Amino acid sequence: MSEPCADHVLHLDAKLAQLSPIPSECCIFRVHDRLRNENQNAYEPEVVAIGPYHHGKKKLQPMEEYKLRILRQLLVQRNETSVERYIVAMQQLEKRARDFYAEPSSLDSNEFVEMMLLDSCFILMLLCTQGTTQLGGMGNFIFHLGHIKLDLVRDLMLCENQLPFFVLMKLFKMTTILGSIESIITLSLEYFDKITPGNLSESRYENPREDDIKHLLGLLHYCWCFEFHSMVSQRRVVGIDRSMKSATELREAGIKFKKFNINRNLFDIRFVNGTMEIPYLIVDDTTEFVFRNLIAYEQYLPPSSMNYFTAYSNFMDNLVNTSNDVQILRDYGVIRNLLGDNEVVSTMLNKFVNNVYVSLICYEQVYHDVNKHCMGRCNVWLANLRQDYFNTPWALISFLAAVVLLLLTVVQTVCSVLSVRKS
Repeated sequence: MSEPCADHVLHLDAKLAQLSPIPSECCIFRVHDRLRNENQNAYEPEVVAIGPYHHGKKKLQPMEEYKLRILRQLLVQRNETSVERYIVAMQQLEKRARDFYAEPSSLDSNEFVEMMLLDSCFILMLLCTQGTTQLGGMGNFIFHLGHIKLDLVRDLMLCENQLPFFVLMKLFKMTTILGSIESIITLSLEYFDKITPGNLSESRYENPREDDIKHLLGLLHYCWCFEFHSMVSQRRVVGIDRSMKSATELREAGIKFKKFNINRNLFDIRFVNGTMEIPYLIVDDTTEFVFRNLIAYEQYLPPSSMNYFTAYSNFMDNLVNTSNDVQILRDYGVIRNLLGDNEVVSTMLNKFVNNVYVSLICYEQVYHDVNKHCMGRCNVWLANLRQDYFNTPWALISFLAAVVLLLLTVVQTVCSVLSVRKS
């Protein structure tokens, strides 16, 4: 074996020495290419860039002027003439904020600090216009236009369009009377409630510590998932079932579906006495980007974390294979389809977990009980009967005609026997 080249060794040692350590607080990632390719538009901001990943994009530049206007309005409201104290506060947070991003930013220190201040002020204005805090009352801006309001709500939920939560909290405490995490949670739930798949305002959770919330999307994920997390930890899990039949096949096996009101936790799906109880789901124009970004966020959480949007989407992918499955769930009131076309909803639900690692399956008990029900002899016979004889209206008519003919033949035979006996 030949001796290693000394220059090669020194070169590789130098490369290793230049590697910077991976920050332990890294929590804002770019969506990986395979997932992004499923629907790139679901991860791209429409009107505003938050954080460094989309900062400077040409189509988002118009909103940068409004960020400056909002900062000026903040100073006017507080009778201040300079941003000095806010710049100093942001400078103290710069190093930690940079460590939150998985990819290094090309912005220099002044640019990064300015971005933090303008973005955090912009976010707080949007949140506070929902309530009555000091930053509210900015009615002169374009943000009351319907389409702009919805685009802004959408952009603030994007996985890549996030600002570290501690930056937001710092400015919140510097500018409001009630600068507590309870206050900002309330404001966030009110602001994002219009695009949530369930009733976020009815969510039950424990107020987290500031250090436990990494960014705004993480806060919303926590509020959505906390209640169900406490339920799952108390449930008994049986078997290793991780899949089940579609809604069409389950109905053929005699299983019924029951809608639960929107104030029940979205993930709380149960199977009780042959009936699958599913919370009410509204599917509209916002559903895809909400689910996709929350699923993308969960892809970077530890495997033991609350990955319930991924698990729920995997469950719905099992339940819905075709437009007919969507129609069945609509008939039972489980799904309200505001997109109109059942095929669109079916395709959407089938693609949510493409190129996604499903690390937590929290519906094993439901899968196990449903599959056990379907394997029962009576249910198998019933399913086969429906599939063979009741699969179309004409097949049902033919079956009923055959039954009537059989009954008439029996009656005729009985009458003939009685007539013979009588004679």
